[in-house]
Amino acid sequence: MDIAQLLLLNAGVSIALFIGLWLYSIRIQDPSFIDSWWPLGMVVMAWTSYAITGGRGPHAALLTGLCAIWGLRLGIYLLWRWRKHGADRRYATMMGKAKLERGWGYAKASLLLVFALQMPLQFVVCLPVQLGQVHATTDLGPIAWAGVALAVVGIAFESLGDWQLMTFKANPANNGKVLDTGLWRYTRHPNYFGDACTWWGLYLIAADTGLVGALSIVGPILITFLLTKWSGVPTVEGRMRRKRPDYEAYVARTSGFVPMPPKKVVAERA
Repeated sequence: MDIAQLLLLNAGVSIALFIGLWLYSIRIQDPSFIDSWWPLGMVVMAWTSYAITGGRGPHAALLTGLCAIWGLRLGIYLLWRWRKHGADRRYATMMGKAKLERGWGYAKASLLLVFALQMPLQFVVCLPVQLGQVHATTDLGPIAWAGVALAVVGIAFESLGDWQLMTFKANPANNGKVLDTGLWRYTRHPNYFGDACTWWGLYLIAADTGLVGALSIVGPILITFLLTKWSGVPTVEGRMRRKRPDYEAYVARTSGFVPMPPKKVVAERA
């Protein structure tokens, strides 16, 4: 399979789908559902890669299957959350600022600030699942097995963290409170940590196929950067510090990303 052909076909499918979703967002004047397309679009690329390459070998099956489990679970959850709670304030604020400060209409603002930005990021993050299927091999090496274990742990960790948060928010008694039990006792962002583990695991499976798969390391590096430095942790932490009085104390005792035992915080003397 020609690598350029695979990537071009996947890029074409991705662009077409993003354009369709952008046109739909113009109709409803809300781009919030794009968060659910982030994982679901990667599932589409995993399946198209599997079809294009012929789905040869255990690496291809594992990459496609694990990506599908991760993406369908997360995508459906985010879609349900959007349908339940409505437009995301982040996107509403973004569209409002683009109109007020730049004079852009919704169509231009959503295209340039949301859809045209997320499409290449999604494509790059998904490189391990694409390039890992190019060269079929018959046996899984120790690197691939380590990747399977890491991806499974990541999917489970993220799923449990989302479930704990959803259950916490469903209880009216927790309004205004900070979730600091379960996985959230050991990391402030178990969902993001699980995401990173999943994609580093998928990368290890891809790297086990050879040089082409190993070159896809840009994918897990990018998702880790996005989660920890750009659209993940910084966005959530800024909002939580403004809305939750107890969040600073939670930050002081709880790891920001990698799960760690809570720190013992000594109260200052008056």
